[in-house]
Amino acid sequence: MKTNVSVAPVHSSIPLKKKRQRGNVVPYLFISPWIIGFLLFTLGPLIFSLIISFFDWPIVGPKKFIGFDNYKTMFTDDPLFWHSLWVTVKFAILFVPLNIILALVLAILLNHKVKGSSLFRTFFYVPSVISGVALAMIWGWVYNGEYGILNYILSLFGITGPDWLNDTSWALGAMVIASLWGQGTMMLIFLAGLKNIPKDLYEAAEIDGAGKIYMFFKITLPLLTPTLLFNIITTIISAFQQLTLALVLTGGGPLQSTYFYAMYAYENAFKYFKMGYSSANSWFMFLIVLLLTLLVFKTSGAWVYYENEVKNKKK
Repeated sequence: MKTNVSVAPVHSSIPLKKKRQRGNVVPYLFISPWIIGFLLFTLGPLIFSLIISFFDWPIVGPKKFIGFDNYKTMFTDDPLFWHSLWVTVKFAILFVPLNIILALVLAILLNHKVKGSSLFRTFFYVPSVISGVALAMIWGWVYNGEYGILNYILSLFGITGPDWLNDTSWALGAMVIASLWGQGTMMLIFLAGLKNIPKDLYEAAEIDGAGKIYMFFKITLPLLTPTLLFNIITTIISAFQQLTLALVLTGGGPLQSTYFYAMYAYENAFKYFKMGYSSANSWFMFLIVLLLTLLVFKTSGAWVYYENEVKNKKK
């Protein structure tokens, strides 16, 4: 007696595996231009600059390995290093809080539904997309001590304005004001954060009789702290990278009162052709920015709040 046993056909899983492998590769093919650009124009130069920071590396001539001598010279034998670092720190102390406050105030104003808000939003954002050199030229005309528009406006009120860019008492402050002009991107980031705050929180607070100031400090500001954290970090980075305005407007003067650290590293590379020494300068600036960023992140647990998250602060 014969028994017919039907055997289900066995399909090979090889084609399925090939399809899966092909599907895993396709996303990387789409982002491969960015990956190649990152390796060639970002990561590669970073590694190369770290290597040459240990060399006496002129643009023309033999290169010589000198170990940590560039860093030793920077800390012990170069007074311009400490001067430029101090000028940059003073600039950051003024620029970071003022930039944050101004961007937040503008975002709050634009968050209200009023006629023409889109026009004002465009007006406030446009300066941030203007070329840095063009912006510097505009401010050079504004700050001119003889025919500048700023001193002209002050003269209408009987005030004699200073020679802003040639007076050591005013030059750094002038740099801060000119830098505040390009905070449109930060303003839009704050505005996006404000839009994400649930409206029902404000409605519940109004029912309880809360005022505008109370709602700002108890609802708006706490829920905006994640956005505030991001903007603080990016503003610190921007402050330590300040170069274009001072390079075009003052050249580091008067009497090196606007001689920023970025200009110090720039001149070592492209004026004195000490590429290795300039790379050491740049890596030290990177470490400063990294430490400040880590410090902000470390302290953020005490003041950054997220929606639906309750934090008990220890007193």
